[in-house]
Amino acid sequence: MTSMNSFAQQAPPTCPRHPGTVTYVRCQRCDRPTCPACQVPSSVGVHCVDCARRSQAGRRQPRTLLGGNMVSDALVTKILIGLCVIVYALQVLVPGLAAQSLEFRLGFMPVVAAQEPWRFLTAAFLHADYMHIGFNMLTLWVLGRALEPLLGRWRFTSIYLLSALGGSTMIYWLSWPGTESWLTLTVGASGAVFGLFSAMFIVQRRFGRDTSGIVALVGVNAVVSILGANISWQGHLGGLLVGGIVSAIYAWAPRGKRKAVGIVGTIVVVIALVALNLLRAFLV
Repeated sequence: MTSMNSFAQQAPPTCPRHPGTVTYVRCQRCDRPTCPACQVPSSVGVHCVDCARRSQAGRRQPRTLLGGNMVSDALVTKILIGLCVIVYALQVLVPGLAAQSLEFRLGFMPVVAAQEPWRFLTAAFLHADYMHIGFNMLTLWVLGRALEPLLGRWRFTSIYLLSALGGSTMIYWLSWPGTESWLTLTVGASGAVFGLFSAMFIVQRRFGRDTSGIVALVGVNAVVSILGANISWQGHLGGLLVGGIVSAIYAWAPRGKRKAVGIVGTIVVVIALVALNLLRAFLV
């Protein structure tokens, strides 16, 4: 008679993850049977999914030249453009959400900034007309596709949002109670876009590349900002300055401490901008 133990020893090997699947292929690391659904090709033979995951977890993720996680596409850039387009569509197409209604609820206006602080950022997702959003989104697309893969997603997002906040902060400080500027409504992503101009300049300087093109582009836009009608040069200036400061922190952070310096630097800039706005509100 044959014992049960002998029968178990003679039974065909099955996959630990799929007990009903017979397989004669074994993992090159742990020597366990692994079925086709659990096989991960390697340079020598195959690994099971468990060994492949442990191997991947112990492998360092590739980094960009500035220490950011390597990304293959400009996902954040696409999301930002999508949000601006959706909001503009709501401004134009949805009954009851007329442009002026959304602008007055979410656009930046110094007179109500202290009571409604969300306006410091929400104004960057509103636009006055199709030319306004078209120019800003085209510039965001061009700069974002170049900068986001180089900086990494969280650094790029921080530069964009802090530049938008910096633009509103500059408008707040350069407006005065009792004047028209105190009641002027400002919308648009231009402050954030100018921050990306600064980021492009800083990155090119960091790696010793020619910056004449970006300097000329910023110069032309600065002249248009100052001489053009209904253009907030204050918002552009604030975005340019804050974007440059944040980008410099990321670009010249010491190797090996880039992430820590970047996070601390970002927090410091946020605290500084919030403190400036609180001080301005106190001085009114």
